[in-house]
Amino acid sequence: MTPPLRFCVLGDSLAAGVGSSREDDTLGRRLTRRLRDAGHVVRLRNFGVPGARSADLDRQAGLALGEGVDLALIVIGANDLAGFVAPAIGAGQLHDAVTRLVRAGARVIVVPAPDLGIVARVPGPYRQLVSAASGHYAQAQAEAAIRAGGAVATAGPELAARFAADPALFSADRFHPSSAGYAVIADGLAPHVLAAAQLAA
Repeated sequence: MTPPLRFCVLGDSLAAGVGSSREDDTLGRRLTRRLRDAGHVVRLRNFGVPGARSADLDRQAGLALGEGVDLALIVIGANDLAGFVAPAIGAGQLHDAVTRLVRAGARVIVVPAPDLGIVARVPGPYRQLVSAASGHYAQAQAEAAIRAGGAVATAGPELAARFAADPALFSADRFHPSSAGYAVIADGLAPHVLAAAQLAA
């Protein structure tokens, strides 16, 4: 019997699914269904914690390694940005977590910081500045993840534009995605996760 693909989700509130109306609508659950549809037997564990920063990834990676992990999805960065964590520091912490997971034999996909400039609570005059800071932080994260042996699934400007144009993709707090928003994000991540699963199997 083929052992299950041990799929672990790490990170912040987006990893945990804050804003979704049902647990089945979270990224981990949606991507697990995609993996199963592709023929994988999957065991999902979610270690995401609302409010987590890159500094918290060391603990989450330790928990994942304790459970066993073949494929890890890391969604992190928004709280680092909101807390003015320097890109070099946050990226370094991400690098170390990815390195631990890769050395243990896991395939790792990193979803860098989102564009916080599209969030409604950001005043209009500051949105361009916040978007630029978000992009700079995400670039530092992407470079660190690749150096550590991970892969990067960037959302890209198209996804940010969809969220900016459609309020229904945000939950009631106007910050986290809604169930519909998580569906859009999962659609963008699925090809990366499926490709990594083929290598992890």
